[in-house]
Amino acid sequence: MGLDWSTPSHGPIQQDRGAISAPVKAGLKDSNHNSEPLPVSSLVHDTVSSNIYFDMRCILLDIEGTTTPITFVADVLFPYARDNVGKHLSATYDTEDTQEDIKLLRSQVEDDLAQGIDGAVSIPPNDAGKDAVIAALVANVEAMIRADRKITALKQLQGHIWRTGFQNNELKGEFYNDVPEALQSWHSLGIKIYIYSSGSRLAQRLIFGNTKSGDLRKYLSGFFDTNVGNKRETSSYIQISESLGVDNPSEILFLTDVVQEAVAAKAAGLKAMISVRPGNAPLPENHGFKTINSFLEI
Repeated sequence: MGLDWSTPSHGPIQQDRGAISAPVKAGLKDSNHNSEPLPVSSLVHDTVSSNIYFDMRCILLDIEGTTTPITFVADVLFPYARDNVGKHLSATYDTEDTQEDIKLLRSQVEDDLAQGIDGAVSIPPNDAGKDAVIAALVANVEAMIRADRKITALKQLQGHIWRTGFQNNELKGEFYNDVPEALQSWHSLGIKIYIYSSGSRLAQRLIFGNTKSGDLRKYLSGFFDTNVGNKRETSSYIQISESLGVDNPSEILFLTDVVQEAVAAKAAGLKAMISVRPGNAPLPENHGFKTINSFLEI
């Protein structure tokens, strides 16, 4: 399910939420200038920074348009994958990872051809030769990227291509300025932080593990991708909430820039808020969700 317990400090979700330490900026200190523990339910409003707190045990984060500018995904990651797909397939053709990627792509393309999906090209059998197979794969992947398709076969291959880019320092994860500070703050409060993105779990770990702010994975407890289900389907959020060990789905706050995803999460019982960032698509009127411009508002 993408849960990551590799960092010992993550530990289990706290079942006794009687008190946790509020951040110093909340303006509540004892005579020794130490943070004074407060019940989570009392952390309603921070009089210094006007932050709003929720009685929550977990935060589930979207990436594109929420933690990371859409331009990074659209103008950096996607072009990198598109421009390097042929080179990657050729260099790694006989590896287990790439053969699994090809198997998934074959299956997806067969479905696409049956459904008449635009841009789908038949992939010849392996005995047609490596070059012929790769040429067909490249044509299909380029069409999938142009259509911005949220399918596992594409996302898995992209993750493997991006892995090479991050390993070679050709790629670095980009985040809005408030994100690293917010992750650190939430983590210090004992709140579990998870990622749910249409990008593969590998891609998620790469983006958060190789950033200009250092390795941000130390604040994260797990990763979910489309293997859980489509992000606009309520069943996906039900699966996630059942995996996180909470007593009630309402103890999970989901942050996204897509209203349809927020609607699906809310239907599963999660709390949901909309991230409003520069370059994001306009929101429909009367969508009914609280909006934020910065994680530091939470």
